[in-house]
Amino acid sequence: MTRVAHLILAHRSPKQVSRLTHALTFPLHDVYVHVDKKKDITPFRKLLNEPNTHIIASRKRVDWGAYNMVEATLSSMSEILERGHYDFINLLSGADYPLVKPEIVDRFLGGHHQKSFMEFQQRGSPWWEEAKDRTEKVHLTNYRFRGKHLLQGLINIFPFKRKPPGGLVLVGRSQWFTIAAEHAAYVLRYVERHPEVVRFFKHTWGPDEFFFQTILYSSPFKDAVINNNLRYIDWSEGNTSPKVLTLDDYGPLKKSGKFYGRKFKHLTDSEILTHIDVHLLNRT
Repeated sequence: MTRVAHLILAHRSPKQVSRLTHALTFPLHDVYVHVDKKKDITPFRKLLNEPNTHIIASRKRVDWGAYNMVEATLSSMSEILERGHYDFINLLSGADYPLVKPEIVDRFLGGHHQKSFMEFQQRGSPWWEEAKDRTEKVHLTNYRFRGKHLLQGLINIFPFKRKPPGGLVLVGRSQWFTIAAEHAAYVLRYVERHPEVVRFFKHTWGPDEFFFQTILYSSPFKDAVINNNLRYIDWSEGNTSPKVLTLDDYGPLKKSGKFYGRKFKHLTDSEILTHIDVHLLNRT
């Protein structure tokens, strides 16, 4: 069997997160939950009491589009690797849910050791045309001070384009991935040795969608990164966030061949999760 650490980034819905941790339960698969530091952790502690479930101790404040999302992921990965030996770290949000039984995930990853599964697009794609300003202009999303939007506007009056340091080739798309533990350790070491890369991404909007893919794509592990994040995510509505999946989406979810779906809302439509439990996960 494969040692897997599921890392859940959570900021709401403790009951839904608890349901997710139960669905991920499998021998040698541990679950780690990072709770946004802005949120009261008490409801999570009351519900997340399974033996294989752990709450990340070093909690970070997480803001949408800010570098602190990357910081939360990095610090959580570091804590996970210090606590045990794993083959993979599987990054999920609290709004995700598995679409296949854990033993299928275990068997698949067991056959793909030292591979990472991420979604990334390169310059020239339609997504990049929309996203390029996020890296080429200065963004102060990670900072909290009065007048930051005015300052950001003034800085970006000048017609210069930011370029990533160190010859990095920018790639990106979805922040959610399944990463080989060896690759996660490489990223952590890289960050320690290259503060200029951290500075670059701190001034990028939504760096979580670029950071890990870019570092690994520009690393000796490039050929071990598979352009498939194993997730079903529906962007058909054209919004900044993906479509909330309901029972109407069960057919496409079942046929997708993906291991996880996002995103779901337990309070507004728990029926889809129950349908997945019964028909895909064989859980009552």
